[in-house]
Amino acid sequence: MGAPFEFRRMLGTQCDVLMAAPASSIRVHNAATIDLLRNLLSAAANAPPPAPARDARLAAAMLLAAVLGSGCASAAGACDAPFAASPQFDADSCRFRNPPNPHARPHSSGWQIWTRILLEKKQGTVPVDPIPVRRLDRAALDALDAGASHIVRLGHSSHLLKLRGRWWLIDPVFGERASPFSFAGPLRFHPPPLALADVPPIDGLVLSHDHYDHLDVVTIEALKERVQRYYVPLGVGERLRRWGIPAERIQEMDWWQQARAGEVTLTAAPAHHFSGRTLWDRDSTLWASWALDSGGERIFYSGDTGYHPAFGEIGRRLGPFAIALMENGAYNPRDWPSSHMVPEETVRAFKDLGARTLYLVHNSTFDLAFHPWREPLDRVADIAEREGLALATPEIGEVLTLGRPRTNHRWWKDLR
Repeated sequence: MGAPFEFRRMLGTQCDVLMAAPASSIRVHNAATIDLLRNLLSAAANAPPPAPARDARLAAAMLLAAVLGSGCASAAGACDAPFAASPQFDADSCRFRNPPNPHARPHSSGWQIWTRILLEKKQGTVPVDPIPVRRLDRAALDALDAGASHIVRLGHSSHLLKLRGRWWLIDPVFGERASPFSFAGPLRFHPPPLALADVPPIDGLVLSHDHYDHLDVVTIEALKERVQRYYVPLGVGERLRRWGIPAERIQEMDWWQQARAGEVTLTAAPAHHFSGRTLWDRDSTLWASWALDSGGERIFYSGDTGYHPAFGEIGRRLGPFAIALMENGAYNPRDWPSSHMVPEETVRAFKDLGARTLYLVHNSTFDLAFHPWREPLDRVADIAEREGLALATPEIGEVLTLGRPRTNHRWWKDLR
């Protein structure tokens, strides 16, 4: 395969991961990072000129420009503090921040993370065998019982919900890559089970934060005529407005704020994460988990998060939850231990919530970390089996109907 192929793989790690270190360390190590990227760019420039090598050279040039640009981020001007009333916003740094978390552990420096991402060879992070996908079309969706609540797994953290006949979307990503680039970055392991053209009219589209594997401009632009309203954390609305979404259709929410749409009540809730789509807009928008209540059937979605003490409070204030869609994947206890939960923390958070069924998300679609792709599923499934927990690990495209019998199985166990 050779150096060009390996270099292209190195560039396939999403900005979510690149920015997982403390914001200050990104600037501190700029000079060394730039030197490293220049060396890699030089190596790629001397490679033969097939398309993969050209793509790698161009991606490296863009990443280098991003790093150079990040060095002057602090000189962008004084903070006008549009979200100063939010307890999550720090006007001094002009950033959102996580509240104190006794479970948080320090991250590696930006230099350490960049070096590992660019130079370390991954093992088993991408499936060899095809991921099973249950294809869906509009007729199949229309046939779902309008009196029940259904959760359709689209892949990664993307879900389509049919709540008593009304359609909702959570973090929809139909794009080919979770990346700022169309030619480089994490490539989907599988196609979406549903074509964008078959997505029905949407009452509400819910976003947890602005990272590329959760907020996809291709999907937002394709669906903007079919979505009545967008529910997003503070600051994310500006991104949607830039992409042509009318301001009157966007509702920005802080933690614990509620909104109502028909029979659905949704509440933004705490999460321990970070935000940003470049290296110079770190934490300029808020991140959140979400609770949806449809006719007394309550669904929790964790978004991206490390383990934090507010899970118990969420359960007490917004539960009891029939099901909890919990992050389980893209963790790295060595380099970003507090931005994503390891599997054991996912189970702990689920227990804190007091939900009935644990539904695993944030896996099996993109290569975003260093762990083998099956590991998150195996570790939680083993715990659930030992402890008798109700676990849902649906296939891509599978429909889970709340209150209906379902047999769970390890669809991934024989895949490489």
